[in-house]
Amino acid sequence: MKPSSTSANREQPTIQVIERMFAILDVLAAHSEPMPLKTISERTGLHPSTTHRILNDMAMGHLIDRCEPGVYQLGMRLLELGNLVKARLSVRDVALGPMRELHRLTHQPVNLSMRQGDEIVYIERTYSERSGMQVVRTVGGHAPLHLTSVGKLFLASDDVLRVKAYALRTGLVGHTRNSITNAAQLEGELARVRQLGYARDNEELELGVRCMAAGIYDDSGQLVAGLSLSAPADRLQEDWLEKVMDTAANISAALGYRPKNGGTVVRRV
Repeated sequence: MKPSSTSANREQPTIQVIERMFAILDVLAAHSEPMPLKTISERTGLHPSTTHRILNDMAMGHLIDRCEPGVYQLGMRLLELGNLVKARLSVRDVALGPMRELHRLTHQPVNLSMRQGDEIVYIERTYSERSGMQVVRTVGGHAPLHLTSVGKLFLASDDVLRVKAYALRTGLVGHTRNSITNAAQLEGELARVRQLGYARDNEELELGVRCMAAGIYDDSGQLVAGLSLSAPADRLQEDWLEKVMDTAANISAALGYRPKNGGTVVRRV
């Protein structure tokens, strides 16, 4: 049997019929329109009678639907199961392992944050004394969007009118001499974030602390969280940026995110 490109990239099951079921599911998943038996057989490399027999069994379990005689598509049972998996996926639970690995590689605090109105809230952090930093904002802490690297990611995902409304509501109050405090400066910063695909905090929230952040996306392409690495301003290493972006991309992939072009995200580091 000739496996599909998707099934070829994973470990093969030891039970042959399950391997064949996976191949059929992969073929059906690769096409948005219902497929005739003959085409499914050709794409999987299975004999038509074998394909028909497996399709019948899968239809009984509602893994596939028979649209009309000899024509099949993915079944509603898969949608039900997928929704259960999605509902049980927690961004924090998915992110914690990759965050710990990023901390192990850099020995710096790694933060997971989400948007809450006009602020970000820290929902998880990996930290050790080796970083040389005193953690000021603990899990559950808040900070203004325009003063943080993750907050800039969320603002950059808004349109111009929403950003202007944010600036009016908050007054863009600063915390340090480096803080962005006017709308034109903020829009310029957000334009860079959109172009580069990552964001920075250059001692804008706290003097002596710099951050770099990348977005975490769910299966619908929605920005749901941000991953940031904080370090003393004089110790931040530029080669950590790629590690931050790779970690955020891995977390996004675990949440079901797939780039629209079907490939990897183009990044400028």
